[in-house]
Amino acid sequence: MSKLTALHEAISRLDEAWADAEDSNDLSRERLLSVTDAVALVQRRLDAVQVDVAAGLARESRPELGAESLAKQQGFRTPAKMLSTTMGVSTGDALRLIKVGESTSPRTDLLGAKLPAKYPLVSEAMNGGALGAQAAAMITGLLDRCRVAAGAERVAEGEKLLTEAAVGLGLDELRKLIVRAEAWLDPDGVEPREDEARAQRSLTFFERKGMIHFNGQLDAESGAPVVAALRGYVSATFAARKAAVDPDAPDAESGAPVVAALRGYVSATFAARKAAVDPDAPDADRRTVAMIQADALSLFCAHMLGCTSKEVPLAGATVIVRMNLDDLEAGTGSATIDGVDQPISVAAARRMAADGGVIPVVLGGDSEILDWGREKRLFTRAQRLAIAERDGGCAMCGLPPQMTRMHHIRWWKRQRGPTDLVNGVLLCESCHHRIHDNGWDIKIDGVGACSKVWFIPPPYVDPAQTPRLGGRARFDLVA
Repeated sequence: MSKLTALHEAISRLDEAWADAEDSNDLSRERLLSVTDAVALVQRRLDAVQVDVAAGLARESRPELGAESLAKQQGFRTPAKMLSTTMGVSTGDALRLIKVGESTSPRTDLLGAKLPAKYPLVSEAMNGGALGAQAAAMITGLLDRCRVAAGAERVAEGEKLLTEAAVGLGLDELRKLIVRAEAWLDPDGVEPREDEARAQRSLTFFERKGMIHFNGQLDAESGAPVVAALRGYVSATFAARKAAVDPDAPDAESGAPVVAALRGYVSATFAARKAAVDPDAPDADRRTVAMIQADALSLFCAHMLGCTSKEVPLAGATVIVRMNLDDLEAGTGSATIDGVDQPISVAAARRMAADGGVIPVVLGGDSEILDWGREKRLFTRAQRLAIAERDGGCAMCGLPPQMTRMHHIRWWKRQRGPTDLVNGVLLCESCHHRIHDNGWDIKIDGVGACSKVWFIPPPYVDPAQTPRLGGRARFDLVA
């Protein structure tokens, strides 16, 4: 089927779904869903036509044609400029269309013989209406970046895994997958990128109109305790607010304690630097004030995560770093941090482990019971960590673990559900209500951290009730 024929077919499906409606106000919920699906298919198939045309424009405007360049004949300096003007998009968007088109269109060698597309699986997915241009651009861009480092065989495997995994994912979810895939394709590149990011960490603040303004950026290793502590505090605050007698009572907060703590840490650091035996030694502390303040914030948050005081409600927030044990011992590969998309190097994982910031992935040691049956209603911390390893956060929408709560799949009281791992799932408050109020069901397939969570929609959402994969498995390239 040609691209144009496939586009006509998708438009016919849209025309059938829309029928005689004037606008969306005339559509029932069922028809609105059908129209949404049809519009999405039209867009993806139109994308396939657009990138093919973009590749054709670039081919007919290649530099060696000189004055015979199609773009120059039409009064444009480049094919990207011509395309952006014609389509009303930015030059950057036009360049992406051209690059995707060049990566997914058939090629010819120097003798004119036809060759397959550079990325044939992405091309096939686009032509079949499974992938749009933006998703294809993200995948082909990653494969191009890692092509030299990973090698042809690894890139081909990555293309297959990414193309299959990207179908049905939104672009935000695909970005998470792309970040992990880059560490998988080019593990040796994780540490250099990490060093570059760490050199750019900073935290500054100033006062204006009675407000203290903070401006900062942290690398993944430094930022993990901050993210975990802040999310944990927010979750605990919302839980307390929900249980409060007067949720509208006034509450005063201030940035003054933060400023005082940061300034105190900076002063102590400079005092220690001044007292150093050899301030010019190769390993001497040469951090800027902004870097020291960034490190101070990370250190304070890491300290608060380990604080046992009940005056610091963090909803059990914990920084969890995970990686393959063989990789850790061999010093290869990369590690991931719950709630942070960017992978970290083995060296960073080891530093965090040395600081006591790692929760072991192998849980249940010291004879700790992970299945409680009907003996306890509330899940234990060890059970939560074990299920977080499987779910990676809200198993339905993907919110980080610090913003979720443990829930019984079969209710404790009404359905006599046990407090066991196979009956537990991490859900945010919104998804928890969606599950119970709208008739969704949950099934756990397998045992332990490698098990998978499946969400089964009610018949009115999907008459076939096709299970939808949830949890961490959605973002795992290799099962």
